[in-house]
Amino acid sequence: MTSFRYPNERFTLVVTLLLIGLLGVVAAGTTFCIVPIMAVVFGIFAYLGNESMRNDVMQNGLRVDRYQTPGVAALCEDCTRRLRARNIEFYLAKSRELNAFTFGLSNPKVVVIYTSLLEAMDEDELRFIIGHEVGHVVLGHTWLNSLVGGMAGIPTSILGAVLLNFAFRWWNRACEYSADRAGLLACGSLTKAITALVQLEAGDLRTQAEFRRALALIEKQDDSLENTLVESLSTHPLIIRRIKELQKYAASSEYRQVQAQALAAR
Repeated sequence: MTSFRYPNERFTLVVTLLLIGLLGVVAAGTTFCIVPIMAVVFGIFAYLGNESMRNDVMQNGLRVDRYQTPGVAALCEDCTRRLRARNIEFYLAKSRELNAFTFGLSNPKVVVIYTSLLEAMDEDELRFIIGHEVGHVVLGHTWLNSLVGGMAGIPTSILGAVLLNFAFRWWNRACEYSADRAGLLACGSLTKAITALVQLEAGDLRTQAEFRRALALIEKQDDSLENTLVESLSTHPLIIRRIKELQKYAASSEYRQVQAQALAAR
């Protein structure tokens, strides 16, 4: 079930790959055989980097399973079932930061959940966060991000490096919109998806008053040139734009169709 992919995601990926290929050929000059060699080298480095990260998570994190962490395991199983995902291992990592991430070139892919999320968020908000990360896996972002990110580092001119950086981050932001849709499908509540996003931006919010103040500040993020430039340098869209995209998706017939499929998989 990958029909929740954000419409612009594939287009931004194609543009990024074409730009990488073009600049790779230019950087290689007339020696075109260097381009595939560079791609293989970047692939090897990406694989080694992912394996190193996997070993670090396994040594320092706590594996989520039904015996050690039954509550979290149940949430993870529910999200993977709704999104029809496979070959994922979940780990808890101690951190005061409200965050989670996923990575992996080979199977199983790994989702890391920071322990602070368990204290700050309720079950539906956690479903959104976990579903978001599972969505990255389902849509292939984990291995693509490693490979495309590596290739985006090809030696080129300053202008070429700037263009690659902007293109790669443009695709990253499209991937975040797609993963947000997965999170919404996993939790089934637009309200909880929004409260989870607001807390990722503002931190642990204990009262409704704190939440309203935080949301008011986020809603002041506008489409000014300054904010657009700041966002263009980031791998994640502004929170207000993520909220608006989720609101549009939640109101669509597409969401209702995919949501029915997700609920049927419970």
